Amino acid sequence: MWPKCRKLISLKKGAKFLGGVGIILLIYFYFSQDGQYIEIPKSSSDSLQNDDDSCDRPFVDNSPAIHSRLQSGSSLKTRQHILLFLADQYSRDGKAIRYMLEAARMKYHPQYGTVKSLPSLIDDEKGRFMVIIFETAEIYLKLSKWNREILDKYCVKYDVGVILFIPPSKKKPQEYVEIQRFGNFPLSYTANLDMKDAVINPESKVLRITRPGKQVDGSIGKGWSVFKSNHSTYEAVVSGFLSDPTTAGRSKFFAGQLMDLNSESNPSESRKVFKKAKTAHPIMIVDNGKHDKIRRVIYGNNLGFWLFKILFMDAVSFLSKGKLSHPLNRYIQVDIDDIFVSVEGTRMTKDDVMKLVEFQSDMQSKVPGFNFLIGYSGKFFSHGNEAENLGDRTFLEQSHRFQWFPHMWSHMQAHLFGNSSYLCDYMEPNRKFAVRHKLNVSSRYAVAPHHAGVYPVHEPLYDCWKKVWDVDVTSTEEYPNLRPDQNRRGFIYRGIKVLPRQTCGLFTHTNYLEKYPGGPDKLDSLINGGQLFLTVLLNKYNIYMTHFSNYGNDRLALYVFEKLIKFVQCWTNLRLSQIPPADMARKYFEEYPQEETPIWTDPCADPRHLEIWSKDKSCERLPKFVIVGPQKTGTTALHWFLQMHPDLKPSRPSPRTFEEIQFFNTPNYLKGLDWYMDFFLFPETGGDTLLYEKSANYFSSPVAPHRLHALLPHSRVVILLIDPAKRAYSWYQHMVSHDDPTALNFSFHDIVKAGIRSSPAVLALQARCLLPGRYAEHIEKWLEYFPPSQVIIEDGELLAKNPIPVLERLQISLGVKNILNYSQHVQYNAKKGFYCKIGNSNKLDCLGKGKGREYPDMSERSRVYLKAYYKESNEKLANILKRMKRRFPDWLQESIDA
Repeated sequence: MWPKCRKLISLKKGAKFLGGVGIILLIYFYFSQDGQYIEIPKSSSDSLQNDDDSCDRPFVDNSPAIHSRLQSGSSLKTRQHILLFLADQYSRDGKAIRYMLEAARMKYHPQYGTVKSLPSLIDDEKGRFMVIIFETAEIYLKLSKWNREILDKYCVKYDVGVILFIPPSKKKPQEYVEIQRFGNFPLSYTANLDMKDAVINPESKVLRITRPGKQVDGSIGKGWSVFKSNHSTYEAVVSGFLSDPTTAGRSKFFAGQLMDLNSESNPSESRKVFKKAKTAHPIMIVDNGKHDKIRRVIYGNNLGFWLFKILFMDAVSFLSKGKLSHPLNRYIQVDIDDIFVSVEGTRMTKDDVMKLVEFQSDMQSKVPGFNFLIGYSGKFFSHGNEAENLGDRTFLEQSHRFQWFPHMWSHMQAHLFGNSSYLCDYMEPNRKFAVRHKLNVSSRYAVAPHHAGVYPVHEPLYDCWKKVWDVDVTSTEEYPNLRPDQNRRGFIYRGIKVLPRQTCGLFTHTNYLEKYPGGPDKLDSLINGGQLFLTVLLNKYNIYMTHFSNYGNDRLALYVFEKLIKFVQCWTNLRLSQIPPADMARKYFEEYPQEETPIWTDPCADPRHLEIWSKDKSCERLPKFVIVGPQKTGTTALHWFLQMHPDLKPSRPSPRTFEEIQFFNTPNYLKGLDWYMDFFLFPETGGDTLLYEKSANYFSSPVAPHRLHALLPHSRVVILLIDPAKRAYSWYQHMVSHDDPTALNFSFHDIVKAGIRSSPAVLALQARCLLPGRYAEHIEKWLEYFPPSQVIIEDGELLAKNPIPVLERLQISLGVKNILNYSQHVQYNAKKGFYCKIGNSNKLDCLGKGKGREYPDMSERSRVYLKAYYKESNEKLANILKRMKRRFPDWLQESIDA
């Protein structure tokens, strides 16, 4: 099956002086010398069947390609992350790699630019990365000797594989051909060649998704590198053929300084020269680690070649022993939205409907369970010409063959209905239409026109879907945003499961192939290895949106999905099937439970979201800054003082949590954006009002930074800090004053020194006392989402001693236009021991009895213990403040100096 191959020879770069003649000779000699090189599949137009029948061959589970069965050479553990080295943040090749990883939900750590130092590779005796990818082999080969040794030792110790690309040179291929060694490896390659007719090695262990058996016919582009080696560690994964070089060579090479192989007297000699060059040559290889114990996959180009995108996923799976891979099952669902909604002359006829029925029946033999889901708007039934109205009636006659779901009675958008009463009444005619025509709407699935109301969430839609239709599942392409499409995700809200939805390149007005934007070739390119194919490759669950008019006219939807399914089954081992929406949703959230809770984003940041957001809602009701805590550092006093400023408007009190909403860190988050916005008044038009809220337990919440940034990306975050030991003791005394049984029965020292065998109640109180005071780790989490310019850190102890300079500085940091002179509005109350507001008739208005509560001093042994406990954290805090160019509070400076 595999022919003896040719021996690699060294060709000096000095041959370049031969010009065009030298280039052609380099190619000839490189590919024609006797000997041995990388194994490649037998080239053969005879053995490769490339007709459509080859796509119908039965599925074969290629056992050697099941990567999870591969034995690892190391027993050490690695995290399921990828280390990615990119030329820069904007490189085209780097974006293509990131797209693949993000769509496949693979976690990666990017490194940009010249590698001066490697990131930490080991954490808690575990390898941090399972696979290492270089956008270009050049980055890898130019690593410093020190970094290369560290990386190689890591790869050997943890059995970590490497993926490398040799992208096309920026020089024009026809002007630049070079044979060169691949670093210090027993491997050479020739760059910038024109290739065609790619062949997959069916014996390759790399293959998992990729299905060999066909040849990629025709040109596969320019700028290719082909490989050659006499070492057994290298095997070909894909090979290609040189495009015929005689046409380019006639004008330069055969003009002839050395020999005239193109003369009319000897025309056959030209064919003889290139006869041996017309064999397959490796354009993607695997290094099995026999040379230096490191496994690598090397590509002779970038991911621009569609086949390489499939093989990229295979390479990641292969090098990770199957741990970074997905099952081969793919679930697809094709919705036909807007049934009966189309202008006269573009609707479906009887023939179109029967063709749809025929297509569905045929697809059921290829995709188990295949069944179109029909979304209808009953008001538009029989709104076409005579032939189209017959088509509508035929649809109802054939309705038992399909699953149906409610769209809207007249295709109105849900966000235009201000309350549930009106919207539910509007849905009722569509329900009666289904009853009258005996439509099967048992799927408990629905889709909203233009996705309005699904996301951004419009509460009445969810209420009425449940009340009128008992909807369990819907889908949208808008969460969290339409673009980038690889980041679309699902969520669950009010018991309705929202699945991510994909587009297929067809829209309401794409009805004729010849009029497709960009032409028919553009549509074919989306299907045959392009963006539409990638949705199947990279997503296990796919719901596609099509429209009523896509099935009339040129029946483009049938054209698209017939070609797509054939392409997938020709080139991959993916197993396509369809299951009911409820089953798909259940499987989806079982696999991705972390997506169940939605992340509310700012609707006004996305023009598409703003278009489908209720007109009676406004982002002006969202806060401009948030006091996030931590608790017992003076946040209540700060909130009290800020209310004195006429331009600063706090959230209205909560009946359960008083001045705190506690939205971003509690189940309140699931009450939705409308619930949160109701706590804020509409600011005056054209005024300088800044809305704000205070919830002190946001500070140490593991979820609050992400959630708050998603909704309020431009808000400022205000943090107050005091000596963490004082904060811990203050919290303990707070719990004593509230008659907490644990605090009453155990001393503060008992609590902070409690061991892991203590009761859950003791450990819970210990955590509330100690963990928020580890300021550095919490601030780092906030800085992951917010730039330092939006994070305001003030000294809570200074606020208590003299709030006036703190409040003045804070107003400036918040961007308040009208600075309030707090020296005229606050005054120290010696009896209370803290500052109070100056009220009417100069009477002092002070906080309640909880403020300034007196309690015994902390014991010396507890003070000593906590000083040691917080020492490292305080040092890290000092480094953070230094990095942020912020002044150190006095208590922190004293802690460091001690």
